[in-house]
Amino acid sequence: MRNYGLIGHPLSHSFSMAYFNNKFKNEALDCFFINFDIEKLESVKDILVQYPDLQGFTITHPYKKEIFQYLSFIDENAKQIGAVNVVEIDNDRKLTGYNTDYIGFQGLLEEAIYGKTIKKAYVCGTGGASEAVKFVLKKKEIEFENLSRKNDSYQRLKSSGFNSNELIINATPVGMFPKSDEMLDLPYATANDTNVFIDLIYNPEETMFMKEAKKHGASVYNGLKMLTLQAEAAWDIWNTH
Repeated sequence: MRNYGLIGHPLSHSFSMAYFNNKFKNEALDCFFINFDIEKLESVKDILVQYPDLQGFTITHPYKKEIFQYLSFIDENAKQIGAVNVVEIDNDRKLTGYNTDYIGFQGLLEEAIYGKTIKKAYVCGTGGASEAVKFVLKKKEIEFENLSRKNDSYQRLKSSGFNSNELIINATPVGMFPKSDEMLDLPYATANDTNVFIDLIYNPEETMFMKEAKKHGASVYNGLKMLTLQAEAAWDIWNTH
């Protein structure tokens, strides 16, 4: 049996284990997927010892940047992005890091803005997921501003409000289950039907961020498509390298 897993904390919201174990069952694959909910990333060393059949793992919040210190090799796209969400383990137990978040986000973005003209994007968050988002926006030559609690960018946006043909992306965990009643402090009332709001969260299916934007006519999308695409890209890596 080949084992795979997910590393992060907390993992109560995780979709990956059910997704991959259903995939393995449906495709009659002799594989199993395990959640490794660890409070410190250094525990990854113990996991590698305890699970000698582990072939690879995905990584979620908050370790997509921290994992670099444990990698022997890093894919060029992951280097440019500055975050890793997929790790392959070779026969010598050496770890190679990849990023498939950008593949997932690119697919989601293309669906969300199809037929639309986007003049500017706002990226909420500064973690590993936001790095993949910014990587794709740069490739698409979409101007963007990264909003952070570390400066006054949120306050400036609240003062100015949203304009036409703008894209707003939540790449933070705000609003994720079980804190589904939370939302980013944004000027939702200034949104309009030319705006697109993308929440990378997929649980709940419709976040408060999405609900508030939809009230004012904006198009809204959750992160389920991104998650599915990045998971399939991870599977391709584990099976073709």
